[in-house]
Amino acid sequence: MAAEFWKSSGYHLTTRNDRGWHEVTPDLIRAYLARPEIHPVDESCANEVAVFEALMADPFRPVSVAELAAFADSDAADNYRIVVTFRDLLARTGTLETAYLEIMQAGRINLPPVFIDQMVHIILRGIFTGQTDPMRLRAAELFFREQTVTTEDGRVMLGDQEIIEMQGGVSGLGTIAKLLEETGTPARRIDLDVLTDENAELYWQRSERFDTVIDMRFGHPANHAFARVIEAWINHFLALNVRVQPARSIRDEAWRWHIGLDRDATDILNALYEGREVCDDVLTRLIALYRLEIVDQTRVMEDVQGKPVYLALGSSAANRVRVKPQNLLVNLPLAPLT
Repeated sequence: MAAEFWKSSGYHLTTRNDRGWHEVTPDLIRAYLARPEIHPVDESCANEVAVFEALMADPFRPVSVAELAAFADSDAADNYRIVVTFRDLLARTGTLETAYLEIMQAGRINLPPVFIDQMVHIILRGIFTGQTDPMRLRAAELFFREQTVTTEDGRVMLGDQEIIEMQGGVSGLGTIAKLLEETGTPARRIDLDVLTDENAELYWQRSERFDTVIDMRFGHPANHAFARVIEAWINHFLALNVRVQPARSIRDEAWRWHIGLDRDATDILNALYEGREVCDDVLTRLIALYRLEIVDQTRVMEDVQGKPVYLALGSSAANRVRVKPQNLLVNLPLAPLT
């Protein structure tokens, strides 16, 4: 039996339709209203409290411009505008998946990144219901939580950026290894474990803490697990079966299509594809490569049929990894639907 995980995602506040997509419920909206940026404080004016109480009673209740203009705190009013705009999008589209696709296909994101990450978190929690492989779940964290990377000693170690900064008390940490080896006072003790096949079961007790580290080197379990996450993500949204396999390099005279899984990987792949010179220091920021094949070639653009799609995961110059999972949905070489 699979263990419970990611209880804080908000998955339990949704229902799922026949397609398996996550339907928006009043309780999900209430969770956003309960955020500290929205929940009234002692200093909140009567108008703000009245709007909050009315929304908690009916989360889909319209909120007028005049109501927000009556707030004594303009920052609070701005926060309400953001949440209400997000609420209206969710209510209109009906499911998190539809809302997510609409945002990404529009090519611009006018919502706080945390809202997008929360949507991805819930969707992945649903996708992996019943999952028994902890490594796959840890790899999936890359889709909604920024990572810090170190490549010392030939390893490609990824740890949660927020947790590393919070527990390590340092910003822009250059190496996770320093955290793993640190022995300081109890107040600064770092409790980060590298997840392996041998100790993977510890993830079930710590899935809410985001405090495990994975090695994304070619041939290692996390590298393969991330490929399975990509397959599941694409299939969930596009009902498209793909096969994703790790690759050491791209050696393809007929290279036709590629997708960067983050901004840095996109820039590097574009440069390589166009034949521009890329210095070794930049190339080392490509931390994982994959070869994707679409099973049903009738769904592929005609001039790309029979050719693989190359994927790359990269890091910034500051050793940060920020995956853009939407790239896997909007940048595939799919033929127009007829």
